[in-house]
Amino acid sequence: MALPAGEMHRSGRAQWLRAAVLGSDDAIVSTASLMIGVAASSAPKGAILVAGAAGLVAGAMSMAVGEYVSVSSQRDAEQADIEREKKELADRPRAELNELATIYVKRGVEKELAMRVAQQLSAHDRLGAHMQDELGIEQGALARPLQAAWISAASFACFALVPIVALLAAPAALRAPTIAACSLVSLGALGAFGGRLGGAPLGRAALRVMVGGALAMGVTAAIGRLLGVAVG
Repeated sequence: MALPAGEMHRSGRAQWLRAAVLGSDDAIVSTASLMIGVAASSAPKGAILVAGAAGLVAGAMSMAVGEYVSVSSQRDAEQADIEREKKELADRPRAELNELATIYVKRGVEKELAMRVAQQLSAHDRLGAHMQDELGIEQGALARPLQAAWISAASFACFALVPIVALLAAPAALRAPTIAACSLVSLGALGAFGGRLGGAPLGRAALRVMVGGALAMGVTAAIGRLLGVAVG
């Protein structure tokens, strides 16, 4: 059912927003952490840049494959439920009609009215009524594996450039701090943006991604430092 003009529910953005936010946040955190870890081992600028570029390509491909597999599994489950519902509607239509009416009764609709509603909705779109009210599946909101894959890969590739550009602009003595600072600022902005789109408090949304990113960068910096000392 179409929403009134000017009205849009934030839940309608859930699929693509999840893929975009996950890809962009992961890009900054993983690429920056990798580069900071390499920088902390006293590696030259070229090695840090190669690590960042490799992290960008590998991360984008990994995100695409991971999202495609994950969302494909969700899509397969949805399709299996729909096919089973089609078979049940064909084999025992009366029982399915009673089941639909019972759902409305449990929501507070009077029994006679619930049956009339079930009959009218079934006459209009029997499968659609059962998908929405029995299975909880919106016909226009089925999982889209390819959409999730390319959005995740594109957002990862774009935002993985943040720490790489920071490295190219940073003075030799401040490579790791510059990468960390630019990455944390970007994470905060992304967190606030995601919070705005999702209707969450901006400060809290920004803080949680910045804390997580700082922790990841700090741990990899410590490991890189230890390995650099041990190997060096």
